[in-house]
Amino acid sequence: MQSETNQFKPFAESLKLQRRAEEFFPGGVNSPVRGFRSVGGHPPFVERAEGAYLFDVDGNRYVDLFGSWGPMILGHAYAPVVMAIRKAAGFGTSFGASHALEADLAELVQRCFPSVQRMRFVSSGTEACMSAIRLARGFTGRNFVIKFEGCYHGHADSLLVKAGSGVATLGIPGSAGVPAETVQHTLALPYNDLAAVKAAFAAHPGQIACILVEPVVGNAGTIPPAPGYLAGLRRIATEQGALLILDEVMTGFRVSLGGAQQLYGITPDLTTLGKIIGGGLPVGAFGGRREVMEQLAPLGPVYQAGTLSGNPLAMAAGIATLTHLIANESEVYAKLEATTRRIAEGVAQLAREAGVAVTANRVGAMFTWFFTGEPVTDYASAARSDSAAFARFHGRMMQAGVWLPPSQFEAAFVSTAHGEAEVDLVLEAARGAFAG
Repeated sequence: MQSETNQFKPFAESLKLQRRAEEFFPGGVNSPVRGFRSVGGHPPFVERAEGAYLFDVDGNRYVDLFGSWGPMILGHAYAPVVMAIRKAAGFGTSFGASHALEADLAELVQRCFPSVQRMRFVSSGTEACMSAIRLARGFTGRNFVIKFEGCYHGHADSLLVKAGSGVATLGIPGSAGVPAETVQHTLALPYNDLAAVKAAFAAHPGQIACILVEPVVGNAGTIPPAPGYLAGLRRIATEQGALLILDEVMTGFRVSLGGAQQLYGITPDLTTLGKIIGGGLPVGAFGGRREVMEQLAPLGPVYQAGTLSGNPLAMAAGIATLTHLIANESEVYAKLEATTRRIAEGVAQLAREAGVAVTANRVGAMFTWFFTGEPVTDYASAARSDSAAFARFHGRMMQAGVWLPPSQFEAAFVSTAHGEAEVDLVLEAARGAFAG
């Protein structure tokens, strides 16, 4: 193993598997950013994961700094989660009917997110955001939606306008196959700019249903809100009769137990959550004010449904995950804060010492190293980063046993499984990477 020999092994087996995958999947992948197109080289194929590490089929071990894109807050194969899944599977893997675990998990979610008075489980963050927008439109009787440049809320047609994530990674301004009529009611504004929001409401009086925002942008890299920004969005939405939707698919349970809304003291009308509430299994949720949520069928006229919603395996994994986070809140979040700070700031310091321009943005246990010497406060400033320099850094870090998200425009994540040994490995890998 790499931990024993410290020698990187070429991707011989991974390359064979990639070529086989290309016979079945476009680009050989089931999600675009996995293809490593923006960082170059061939993607390794994972054989297994444990704790803070990923192991590929070629015998390499990596410190994992993307955590399945955020949800693995307790690390991979966390024993209580694995046991909960195994137990649940013994009773059946899918019912398509109500069962007690749904309310058990909902109670834990609500304990951490008091603004979520009623909720609905779905199968992904994409589905959660899509459903929340439909609900906001149905509740307000309005059509327009405000989103922000660089914020990614899933691949629903109306949201692929100046989106972040893989759209930004691949340099795609939107997406082919999305009719202009589908996005004509989506207003994409610059993040951290309240004046632009006020102008949008002035230009469309009484027509904007909701403001949808990542409270901490994670899909253009980590970009925190400016002081007063989220409070300003809350105030404007209330004044204009629109709903404020916080997309906490990334930030929920990660920047604090109660997400960004707890961290920044903001009460949204609706919240969307992702697979962290299911221990990494395919799950999402949306919820909020009771009078808004009760517009959903069967109580109201807004239709939303899903056979796999409330899947028993995901519910069981989520209960195990959230139970641990709630019971150990102080210890968990103090460790995540300390570990992430050491990694994010430590590598940035090494960059400065090597004369490399890097700006480190961090909120809680999510962070990004932007290869620019300028502050990054929105998508436009993030886009000015040196993506080629990031790609070189990414490749060198992988060869040294550290797996970063394969894009300048994706947040990195740390878990409770990351400790002193992993911090030291990351810093040593970065020192070598900057030495070139």
